[in-house]
Amino acid sequence: MSVMQVSTADSVATSNALLHRLKERIAASSVEKSFTVTNPADGSIVAKVPDLGAPKTEKAIALANDAQVAWAGLTAGERGAILRRWHDLILASEKELGEILTLEQGKPLAEARREVTFNASYIEWFAEEAKRAYGDVIPTSASSRRQLVIKQPVGIVGAITPWNFPSGMITRKAAPALAAGCVIILKPSDETPLSALALECLAEDAGFPAGVFQVITSKDPAPVAQTLTSHPLVRKISFTGSTRVGKLLMQQSADSVKRMSLELGGNAPLIVFDDADIDSAVAGALVAKFRNAGQTCICANRILLHTSIKDAFLDKFVAAAEAMNVGDGLDPSSDMGPMINTAAKNKVQALIADAVEKGATVSTSRHSSDVGNFMPPTILCDVTTDMDIAHTEIFGPVAPVLVFENDEDAIALANDTPYGLAAYFWTRKLSRAWRVAEQLEVGMVGLNDIAISGEATPFGGVKESGIGREGSRYGLDDYLNVKYIAMGGI
Repeated sequence: MSVMQVSTADSVATSNALLHRLKERIAASSVEKSFTVTNPADGSIVAKVPDLGAPKTEKAIALANDAQVAWAGLTAGERGAILRRWHDLILASEKELGEILTLEQGKPLAEARREVTFNASYIEWFAEEAKRAYGDVIPTSASSRRQLVIKQPVGIVGAITPWNFPSGMITRKAAPALAAGCVIILKPSDETPLSALALECLAEDAGFPAGVFQVITSKDPAPVAQTLTSHPLVRKISFTGSTRVGKLLMQQSADSVKRMSLELGGNAPLIVFDDADIDSAVAGALVAKFRNAGQTCICANRILLHTSIKDAFLDKFVAAAEAMNVGDGLDPSSDMGPMINTAAKNKVQALIADAVEKGATVSTSRHSSDVGNFMPPTILCDVTTDMDIAHTEIFGPVAPVLVFENDEDAIALANDTPYGLAAYFWTRKLSRAWRVAEQLEVGMVGLNDIAISGEATPFGGVKESGIGREGSRYGLDDYLNVKYIAMGGI
């Protein structure tokens, strides 16, 4: 395991035409305050962006309100054509968008570029799905009456997105909202605002009218969020982030009874049963746990192993983790980049310390990459349920391992959490596959697979992991109101 601290931000910034364009736009804007965006790999300044607040958010809402009627009045095909142009422009700029993402977020460039193409797939999907917002004709009980159901856009949407997938989280909200006929105001994370601004730039190129897709960047999210949640013209809030903040946004939105879509915290179990394909399970666990340095809401937060296969699994899992290269995301040899900042790393290290103090053991041995914001893949064995790490969303490259004796114990362990976003398990038995999948208290299940997210499938959780679904045909419904029309005098 090695770490490469390469200061490449300047060379990329000068060769990245899209980033250069963003900097010119920011320099030309008349803002009183700005804040810096830094590269978590080396601390270098990538750019300075406007630090906006409640007054600018109020103006954005007014502009959105002016744009809403005309945007909703377009046909689904007309909105879809603009979305498709946005999709094509994103794919044409995939390399530049990937570099911007890596510079501000840290993940390896290949992973960042995959995120860009992944986010574009949602735009393509909803550009087509907009044409399928079907209504109904309900059989009537009176010959002089006809009963219809139509679907109409909710209205102005306020969206708040996190830093771990600064491109993908945006299009999963913006694409269905725009396709449904809603206009959207986006508040991205202050850690990663450049990906959002780049998407806004390309949206303008695609032909979105003024006010339809707006980005508000701010170092202090509270005034922006408070304005969005309290304003009567904003009809829906879509948020991805922590359960704590999601609950706060629900409270703030209660007075105006806004529609909510919330994708919140997770504590995903990855269960390996005694009949599992061990090599497949190890490969899956490696990606499910260490992708994006473990900073993923559907990461395998806990590894649950049947006692009979524990040693065989761990031998291969530890070896694979120790073979990973940790380094600057712009270095092609890096398998894993840095954590987003020092505070995030300190939180994860505190969870490790608590577990070790209570009897857990660190099974991985190489720690040469434990510098700066970098952290090596770490596997903890002998973990018990009294340790904080067994119940906390880790959001870092640490895999706590627990053991179980039978199926009932595995399911009880897996469900022993207030969260219910995702779960994974490996088995070859058909009866067990059905039974466990049905009994896991989550919104998404990966059976012998970890690639559970896609534009055509519903993404979301149960319990304190949120409400609503992103992606799939269900994702469009979250941005549509159902209206019943009774037509008399026929």
